[in-house]
Amino acid sequence: MKSPELLHLTASEPLSLEEEFEMQRKWLEDDDKCTFIIIDLALFNEEQDEIGSMIGDTNLFFMPKEDNDGLCTAEAEIMIAESSARRKRRGWEAIILMLLYGILELKVQKYQAKIGVNNSASIQMFTNLGFKEESISDVFQEVTLLRTVDEDWSHWLQEQTKMRITPYDHD
Repeated sequence: MKSPELLHLTASEPLSLEEEFEMQRKWLEDDDKCTFIIIDLALFNEEQDEIGSMIGDTNLFFMPKEDNDGLCTAEAEIMIAESSARRKRRGWEAIILMLLYGILELKVQKYQAKIGVNNSASIQMFTNLGFKEESISDVFQEVTLLRTVDEDWSHWLQEQTKMRITPYDHD
């Protein structure tokens, strides 16, 4: 990723090609991460090219339970890399699906989102998803938002997808 805008929005550092490959290898092997690649369906249907249809990704990073009151906690991230795909609710749809996957399949009980203080679009999206501000770091220039999973929120997320998903099982 070389775009200065994306590096800033994702609080990332530029990586060499070798570092990118190493990071991809770790993502494949590590069990504390989960990623979904976001594809523009219309573009894919038109060109039948998965690589060329990629517009971003959404990720979960799992944190140690002992650091989170024994709860299965994951940091949620979303990036729509293609500027032409932004502000079209694709990030909204993708993060909801990732949050639901985390709840229903990975048994996430609490979510955290760390967002640059200047990234008002992402802060607003996570706030609209029911996340609440926990803290602001002046050093890192980021806000930390939290959301504990409960049955009502799980159902609300499912309603946003307009599809039926297995009900939330607290245990």
